[in-house]
Amino acid sequence: MELRELKYFLAVAREESISKAAEALFVTQPNLSRQMQNLEAEIGQQLFIRGSRKITMTEAGKLLYKRAEEIIQLYDKTEKELNSPITDISGDIYIGGGESHAMSIIAKVAHRLQAQYPNVKYHLFSGDSATISERLDKGLIDFGIFIEPFDLSKYDYLRLPLTDTWGVLMRKDSPLAEKEFITPEDLWDKPLIRSRQSLGKNIISEWFRKSDEELNVVATGNLLFNMSLLVEEGLGYAVCLDKIIKTDGNSNLCFRPLYPQLQSHLDIAWKKYQVFPKCSEIFLNALKKSI
Repeated sequence: MELRELKYFLAVAREESISKAAEALFVTQPNLSRQMQNLEAEIGQQLFIRGSRKITMTEAGKLLYKRAEEIIQLYDKTEKELNSPITDISGDIYIGGGESHAMSIIAKVAHRLQAQYPNVKYHLFSGDSATISERLDKGLIDFGIFIEPFDLSKYDYLRLPLTDTWGVLMRKDSPLAEKEFITPEDLWDKPLIRSRQSLGKNIISEWFRKSDEELNVVATGNLLFNMSLLVEEGLGYAVCLDKIIKTDGNSNLCFRPLYPQLQSHLDIAWKKYQVFPKCSEIFLNALKKSI
């Protein structure tokens, strides 16, 4: 498979049409059709179902779409790093992590470096620990921020001087809002909105003293802002981390910590034996000094 073929494939998948993709790519329709047929022959599987009005992907096509996007992203990232002048400290730093106030440390370091290196750009990706680990392993991001517990044995990492506190986001007119702390028994019969960051974490399950199947989980999400909208509408109580959603001022929401108290340490990790571009190396050294 060539990069050109993968780019053509992605265009057809997005446009759901050979003709529209050919127009966007500035190639002829017969040429693009032939390229897709050659790609299917090379892979040995059908990638598209060709309907009368639009083209849809097969399961093999969906898998290739995901991998092709990753390959193109990694190629573009590598090309930028190689083309960056050695004497010019510029480039792109890719950082992934779950929603956490630990990002404030990253923001402060980036801000301090901005005056000295204005041509360095930062790209943030949000996701749960499994997704961040996958992207880190594939080289799609340079650094990953993880909420413990998470197995970091295959990475080099720094522990950040912050901890995240687990608690419950709820409406201010909720009966539980009158409590200073929230116990497991308070939530056993309540509709819960769970973060995918917390699903499967043993510390949360141990705190509840019940499995996820025994709890009334009415919704899950990976972005707390979207989950907070469900809370605000009264759908349920969100089990989440503190200091992500503002609950002061005119907000209809409030946050109550769990009891017994539950906190998680935060780490920033990178691949072992990683050879960083100069901009990422400078960022990491600045972060170490800050810590």
